[in-house]
Amino acid sequence: MSRIISITSGLAALWMLACQHPHEHHEEAGVFAVTTPLRQDVELTREYVAQVHAIQHIEVRAQERGYLTGIFVDEGQLIEEGTKMFQVMPLIYRADLHRAEAEAEAASIEYKNTKMLADKDIVSSAELALAGAKLNRAKAELELAQTHLRLTEIRAPFTGLMDRFVVRLGSLVEEGDLLTTLSDNRMLWIYFNVPEAEYLDYKADPEQKMVVKFKMANNKMFDQEGKVETIEADFDNTTGNIAFRATFPNPTGLLRHGETGNIVVSTKYPDAQLIPQKATFELLDRRYVYVVDEGVVRSRPISVAAELPHLFIVDGGLEDTDHILLEGLRKVQEGMHIEVKLEEPAEVLAQLKYHAE
Repeated sequence: MSRIISITSGLAALWMLACQHPHEHHEEAGVFAVTTPLRQDVELTREYVAQVHAIQHIEVRAQERGYLTGIFVDEGQLIEEGTKMFQVMPLIYRADLHRAEAEAEAASIEYKNTKMLADKDIVSSAELALAGAKLNRAKAELELAQTHLRLTEIRAPFTGLMDRFVVRLGSLVEEGDLLTTLSDNRMLWIYFNVPEAEYLDYKADPEQKMVVKFKMANNKMFDQEGKVETIEADFDNTTGNIAFRATFPNPTGLLRHGETGNIVVSTKYPDAQLIPQKATFELLDRRYVYVVDEGVVRSRPISVAAELPHLFIVDGGLEDTDHILLEGLRKVQEGMHIEVKLEEPAEVLAQLKYHAE
């Protein structure tokens, strides 16, 4: 019985000793590293998959039925507006034109004779009106024949690049058959999809003009900048994205219709306040840091403006002089007294970059 009492007394003594020194176990954790926020100009870039479209990209189709008797351009050729591209067999339409010309001439002679007789009151004004109507109909038939003949010649509606031929010389083409496509790529529309949250951020600043760059398929940057001028009307419900359209000049013709790449959007944060991501923790959808003031640990909510590799850009909640706990966040509690060692924020940032590489 005496042994049981002595053991109990010993446990009680140990418990009382622990109560007298409640924070002695923190010494085992050692010295904690703290740092301060770093001020620095930052440019944040985001990339979006994109597709290139020529502002004018059309299908060139036959306007009359017949055999293709002439091809006057080549695939991939840059042709000027008005250049003759194709000729569909014009023989029938040329014959129709000659017939219409003859009928118009006969109607004109008939009208002149009738008018002369009407002026002498030999024929009635009704006969003159009938002769005039015949002349007008003959002129209309002549115009129609001229139009049909012109349609056998297919000319470039604008300056652009020829695509592959769908037909060859001598092919029988029907009205509306596809012959080739033509692209004017001196200016380009490049489409890219933006998530809903980023769209809302963009629309929050109505004066903002988003200037973007284009990264080509070879990972090199296109040498011209583009401007976002148009946003499509509807969101894609399956992806939650909406399409933006950026307009790019293409003076050398390097980019062509159908190419792919990435749109690069840059956002500048002058004199941004930076802290390491590892110095933060999340609780109930809010981001916190531990601020150490005179050795006492206090949690503080912060507002994050943007995220960089291993870093957060903070736009609220911290002063530049605050000492934030850098490591050991799981070893401390609210109100705990700890010993700290201050590390320069520039050195902390350099170390983060070194480990990332």
